[in-house]
Amino acid sequence: MADGVQILRRNRPGSKAKDFCRWPDEPFEEMDSTLAVQQFIQQTIRRDPANLEAILKMPEAQDEGVWKYEHLRQFCMELNGLAVRLQSECKPETCTQMTATEQWIFLCAAHKTPKECPAIDYTRHTLDGAACLLNSNKYFPSRVSIKESSVGKLGSVCRRVYRIFSHAYFHHRAIFDAFEKETHLCKRFTFFVTKYSIISKEILILPKLDDEIPISQTVGESEA
Repeated sequence: MADGVQILRRNRPGSKAKDFCRWPDEPFEEMDSTLAVQQFIQQTIRRDPANLEAILKMPEAQDEGVWKYEHLRQFCMELNGLAVRLQSECKPETCTQMTATEQWIFLCAAHKTPKECPAIDYTRHTLDGAACLLNSNKYFPSRVSIKESSVGKLGSVCRRVYRIFSHAYFHHRAIFDAFEKETHLCKRFTFFVTKYSIISKEILILPKLDDEIPISQTVGESEA
């Protein structure tokens, strides 16, 4: 509500893409919705996707578990955009394994027993599996409070999501660079998992995207 005029924060049917989400920002404390955290994160990303500090700055009194959960949901939603772009080049015939450099081969956990998958199938399986988990009423019945045991499940999703970035960077660099230039998604994701110690630094095999200085050395094949 502004000066007695209600603001409709909704994209009307027939809106052009350039006109999406063209409403004024709303303070977090005025967001009266169970989806307030998601809305606040998306609002901050739209304002400046390169401002990682602002995007990951948690509002005061916000539950940290919910904050992590909503960010991971957002990462997975945006990562679908990279998956779509990869389909034009990342074919089962050419990328027969989910690899990152010649030293890392990742097994797909979407099967009864983890096994090798073509990279594009691994990507789809990972994002589908993440969606199923993050929308599970068993583990995440609420968007307002989350049990610590459920928060603990976010780490395995983050590790698998990071492998998608790794494969794109090392094997489809042009696609990765174009997507990253628009979204800063991998840089934000790396900042996120480092800030909250969700992934160990030994697993972060990509170079820092701002200055190309390696975060860590490749140490061999990872578990599923």
